Order: sequence, then C-alpha cells, then structure tokens
Amino acid sequence: MGSGPIPCRGAKLSRILQPIWHPSPNFGPRRDGGRPAFVILHYTAMVSAEAALERLCDPQAEVSAHYLIARDGRLWQLVREQDRAWHAGVGSWCGFADLNSRSIGVELDNRGGEPFAEPQMTALEGLLTGLLARWSIAPRGVIGHSDMAPGRKRDPGPRFDWARLARGGLARPTPVETAEIHEPLETLLVRAGYSGQASVEDRLAAFRLRHRPWGQGAACKADYAILRGLG
Repeated sequence: MGSGPIPCRGAKLSRILQPIWHPSPNFGPRRDGGRPAFVILHYTAMVSAEAALERLCDPQAEVSAHYLIARDGRLWQLVREQDRAWHAGVGSWCGFADLNSRSIGVELDNRGGEPFAEPQMTALEGLLTGLLARWSIAPRGVIGHSDMAPGRKRDPGPRFDWARLARGGLARPTPVETAEIHEPLETLLVRAGYSGQASVEDRLAAFRLRHRPWGQGAACKADYAILRGLG
C-alpha cells in the first residue's frame, strides 16, 4: 500500500493508527518521474465520510485521494503513496502544474463551514508525521487545495486550524508581520508559491484564506509583510 502504521500524536491517542485499505480504481502512474513533494489537504463537502468514500472509489466519478479521514478519526487509504491519485485537478504551486504527480492527497470529512473535529485533527497529525518523514517533505510542502487552485477551490477552508499544524512542525507557520515591504504584489505571491495563470486578485484571496482569512479589499501592509516572510 505504500505506507505503514501511523503514529498518533498526543497523549489522548498514543496508539498506532493502522489505515483501512479500501482501494479506489481511480489512479495511475506518476508522470515524468514525479514523486511526492507536497501534501494537499481537502475537505469532502459531503454528508458523511462513507458518502465521500463511495464517490472516491466510483470509476464514473474519476476522482480519488490517497487518504480519507473521518470526523471520528477513522483513516482509509485508497491509493498507494507511490501512485498518482486524482485529487488536485487544474492548478499550480511553486511553478509545478501537474500537482497530482507531485503530491499526496488527503480528504477530510467536513462540509466546509464547520470546525474540524479533534479526533480527525489528531489522526491527521499522525498521518502527516509519517508522510513528511517517508518522503522527506518539509512543513512548507503541506498546502491546501485553495493554495494551488486560487479562484476555483476553497478547501480546506477558513475553519481549518493551520496554526495547530504549524505548532507541531507539520505546516508552514504564518510569519509575524514585519516592516513595510516595497515589492510588487505579483512578485511576492509567486515567491510564496502562488504561481500559475490565476489572477492576482484570486491568488491574493487564496493567500488570505490560508494566512489572513479576515482580510478584505485591496492588498495592505499586513499582506505584503506576511508574503515577504513566506518568500
């Protein structure tokens, strides 16, 4: 399957979490020698984890992910890590366009407008700990679907606790706002990873969804300062 037992972080769940193998037919080989350099987090936007599992394994849907985590912490593996799951779609990150060939996709059972459950976050932390170690992925390589598909996707959304992952060394932290920066917004966005053909406005919105979800209007000093820190 391309993975082993997953260590759960924290005292509440010190057991070893073994993924449930539930293979999806929706996968293929990674292209052009690609290997996982990123982990992309999604929300399912469906009524239940079971409904999402059914869709991710439906050959007519032509979508999948490597892993699915239920609200209660149950973890399914649908595609081997060395294979290419169909989860990212059209988008770009750090200059790479075929993100499916360069990432591991993780679906989280959530409709998009609600907090993520504690057992689910604990299971995600355990999963990420193993993924980052196995594939030598840096914390900055853990991104949201919204990061690589600005204007098209919003998941995992403004209710996702990125700060929690950052505190555990499992995602890039939001930099502290520093001095005013005099560089073009486009330059800073690209340097922070927001590349591709999406408009500057859509990429700014994607950046804010991750790092300043309360931000509104035109780019301000705080946006520029945080972007400079991300670059």
